Amino acid sequence: MAEFSPTTSEPYEALLHLAKAADINAASALSPLTVELIKLRVSQINGCAYCLRLHTRDALALGESADRIAVLSAWRETSYFTDFEQAALRVAEGVARVGHPSMAHSAAEDTSPLSREEVRAAKWVAIAIDALNRLSVTSGSVISPD
Repeated sequence: MAEFSPTTSEPYEALLHLAKAADINAASALSPLTVELIKLRVSQINGCAYCLRLHTRDALALGESADRIAVLSAWRETSYFTDFEQAALRVAEGVARVGHPSMAHSAAEDTSPLSREEVRAAKWVAIAIDALNRLSVTSGSVISPD
């Protein structure tokens, strides 16, 4: 069987273009830190080591605390995150777990204090990172410390 090399294909380039477009769209609606929290949370759900390392570094560079990153997977059980961030994380989880029975209520869940534009931006960021996670995880690459 031929080795799967996702980075040498036109669909991969299109996926990178989608991710960049989602980030550009989000820039007018979400803070850079909120975008990184969305990417981290979706990557946690999908178990993508590459994206977890990358977006943890990006979040830290933006001033995120190690404490908040450490508790992100259990954000509902903390008071670390603002109402706005919690709503964005609910949206992100709804995208990443779209077929999971426990998330069936997610689409109808209250997303206040997010505006329609902010919900849309959060969804696109989550959709793009979800696709990149799936590509990375299914490519079979192993992430080593640098």
